[in-house]
Amino acid sequence: MTTNAQFIARLGAAVPRGVSIAIPIAAARAEGAEIYDVEGRRYIDFAGGISVLNVGHRHPRVIAAAAEQMGALTHACFQVTPYESYLRLAERLNLLAPGDAPKKTIFLTTGAEAIENTVKIARYSTGRSAIISFSGGFHGRTMMALALTGKVAPYKVGFGPMPGEIFHAPFPDNFRGGGTVASLLAIEAIFKSDVEPERVAAFLIEPVQGEGGFNVAPFDFLRELRALCDRHGILLIADEIQTGFGRTGRMFAVEHAGVVPDLIAVAKSLAGGFPLSGVIGRADIMDTVGPGGLGGTYAGNPIACAAALAVLDVMRDENMLERAEKVGEAVRWQLEQMRSRFDEIGDVRGLGAMLAMELVKSRSTMEPAPELARAVVTRAAERGLVIITCGIYANVVRVMVPLTAPLEMVDEGMSILASALEDAVGT
Repeated sequence: MTTNAQFIARLGAAVPRGVSIAIPIAAARAEGAEIYDVEGRRYIDFAGGISVLNVGHRHPRVIAAAAEQMGALTHACFQVTPYESYLRLAERLNLLAPGDAPKKTIFLTTGAEAIENTVKIARYSTGRSAIISFSGGFHGRTMMALALTGKVAPYKVGFGPMPGEIFHAPFPDNFRGGGTVASLLAIEAIFKSDVEPERVAAFLIEPVQGEGGFNVAPFDFLRELRALCDRHGILLIADEIQTGFGRTGRMFAVEHAGVVPDLIAVAKSLAGGFPLSGVIGRADIMDTVGPGGLGGTYAGNPIACAAALAVLDVMRDENMLERAEKVGEAVRWQLEQMRSRFDEIGDVRGLGAMLAMELVKSRSTMEPAPELARAVVTRAAERGLVIITCGIYANVVRVMVPLTAPLEMVDEGMSILASALEDAVGT
């Protein structure tokens, strides 16, 4: 039998060190909200494959749909000979996306690919070149997505120069001193000092930052940003790659603010563990690009599309949006209880079941504590909980438990997290 230590040794010899490993165990199988390693040990999964598994590992309906599709068609390239699962999924997402205007959808493979295509579509449809994204945002690891990402280490270090015509506005982070007014003033400063609004094709924003630290964009800011875009003929792109498909208690997180984006980038939990991404957008914008301008060889794989259709069925039939609210309430309550005990928890934040705690050396200084966050992750894994960090300073511990997890299992995981924090604080 392979041990975790043997596996990690093999990994170090075969895989570049640039592929970092959060937890040194080898996953062998998984079901629901549980993972088992090669040594047979059970872990509660609070990472969800980085928010990919909102309906859990290997949901029976998702697996059945994928298996049925595998028996019929595994690949044809949609641009050559189109197929039903791609079309049906596009039709359903067009109806689910916020706003009354007609929508159209393209499918791709990765989140970064979806972001790249939002930029292509925005530039083509507006005839403008500049894109403004936000500090702390994460949009992927391809070069344009890297340029849009608002965090240098570890993503951008040594990979420059970045593509041009990309500007960053400060994200309205209330916890660290910059809210709606400050961010809007900074955008006006960008218009004065860096790029005129008439050259800006789009703003790109995560309604809740993922890698940036689970910072929630204030709803009034999103509404003001929508109005600003309308005044200047700028498109609004919502990056819903981590927030979408029920994680925040809505199908799309931007719905909390009552804001309708022009384009939405989706991926992660869209297909329940199968690689699939997409761009949903206003039909008049999506149709500006000519034939052949969009697509990809593996884009919208038929198996992944079939899995995604099953995910949407599960979300509807198992009331996943309500479930996200219940899971979120349970997690938030326990995080707040922990905050009352530990001065090292500077903030608890999030929407629905997308929640996190920011760890600091003390609430009096609010100095980030990345070493403590790392220790919490390590001690949690030792106790049977998979959880990971995020944030500009890598000091935020985030909860992305599958929404299908029984509340008893959620409580079990939160108890492990509390014990891991207590142990890490005491060392």
